[in-house]
Amino acid sequence: MTSDTVNPPAKARFTTRQWLIIALLCGAQFMLALDFSILSVALPVLGKDLGFALSDLQWVVTAFALPSGGLLLLFGRAADLYGRRNWFIVGMALFTVASLAGGLATTPGFLLAARAVQGVAAAMLTPAAMSLLTTNFAEGAQRDRALGINGALLSLGFLSGVVLGGVITELTSWRVTLFISVPVGVAAVIAAPILIKESRNEETPRLDVLGALTVTGGLLSVIYGVTSAERNGWGAATTLISFLAGAVLLAAFFAVESRVAAPLVDLGVLRRRTVSWGNTTGLITFAMMTGMVFLLTLYMQKVRGMTPLDAGFSFAALGVAAVLGGAFAARIIGRIGVHRALVYGLVLQAASTAVLYLLDTDGGMPLLLVATAAGGFGHLLAVVGYMITATSGLPDHEQGLATGLAYTGQQLGVTVGTPILATVAASGIESAGGSGPAAVLHGVQGGLLTAAAALAVAAVIAVAFLRPARSTAAPVTGGAAETVPADAH
Repeated sequence: MTSDTVNPPAKARFTTRQWLIIALLCGAQFMLALDFSILSVALPVLGKDLGFALSDLQWVVTAFALPSGGLLLLFGRAADLYGRRNWFIVGMALFTVASLAGGLATTPGFLLAARAVQGVAAAMLTPAAMSLLTTNFAEGAQRDRALGINGALLSLGFLSGVVLGGVITELTSWRVTLFISVPVGVAAVIAAPILIKESRNEETPRLDVLGALTVTGGLLSVIYGVTSAERNGWGAATTLISFLAGAVLLAAFFAVESRVAAPLVDLGVLRRRTVSWGNTTGLITFAMMTGMVFLLTLYMQKVRGMTPLDAGFSFAALGVAAVLGGAFAARIIGRIGVHRALVYGLVLQAASTAVLYLLDTDGGMPLLLVATAAGGFGHLLAVVGYMITATSGLPDHEQGLATGLAYTGQQLGVTVGTPILATVAASGIESAGGSGPAAVLHGVQGGLLTAAAALAVAAVIAVAFLRPARSTAAPVTGGAAETVPADAH
């Protein structure tokens, strides 16, 4: 019997307290995802109001993305050592204050500083919230269902931010997009100590300062290089120097971690196939989803002549399907197993992205709605599958690290997807000889095929490196009877 053999799924039932914990932790993740994307549509209005130069508007997003991605590993380990609940509360309080300050900003510098503090707080919150989620729910059906709900809200936050940003900005003010996080943050700070018990690694070695400096500097350099490439080009000196510095610092990080007694990252964890290859599939699925949203926004506005608000509402099918994917992911995983769910989700996302190549300049909106809905469902199935894969089989004291690694891959994916596919689209537009609707469509089609190919590679990775080992007695884990790969350790 293979490890993909499954037993009838057991119903994952939550107590009232567990439902409140889900509302708190998953709600926090929703808020972070929403805040990451909600200002995107409001950037032109915001820039005019505060006096941003057009070329500097991207820094409103980059100021958040740099620390939120670069500090995840450091803060994930810090949460393990110093208390996940305390780390969550401090991060939420900091995020709330920064959101209020950003909404009150009167100069570009003040807003960018507030966004940077939001990014730091997000890096504190994300691994703490996820490790609290995994340690408060037993591995198996309960955890799978909780991760499914979290994945649905996470994706809904990213996607609804695009829609809500336009609606709120048009009806009220861009400042309200920042203010809406304040009451949520206050409620979370009050509720966390009531609902959640403290969780930490009782053996608290000294924090690996040199490892923290090298990995944080390396990730910041890589993320800055990618965001710089979108503005300056992949061959620009700034971009190349950033990538080189990132490579050197990350190489130094691995050298340090192999020698210190209490490393920031246990390299043994990174050697697990479930962690390394699982997070690779997560990076790809997030990168191609965010990049696809950018390409379709370009298509709807530049080819079809739709307004930003109408384009945002056209992603409603994608958002609804993503929520359904998260809601049903645990049940699907209980029936077919984590590995098959991950592979099928990636294949569905790849196929639906490839079908979008058939879009044209005059019609195709029904195709767009159906294909993006299928892609959203597949994406959430893949997200839940990779999160379970990347965090399963590890002791509680490593959960902050595991979730920090998972969300580092996710944040890198969110950051690099748009610049990479934007470069492919720009090349296609240039080769088509202009900037008219037909040329833009040609560029978008090239980007969509690139995204589909990357997702197909991710599916192959999942098949080749994440296939569960064969066992003679597959354990029952709430419905999905699977074992980890034979050499996962």
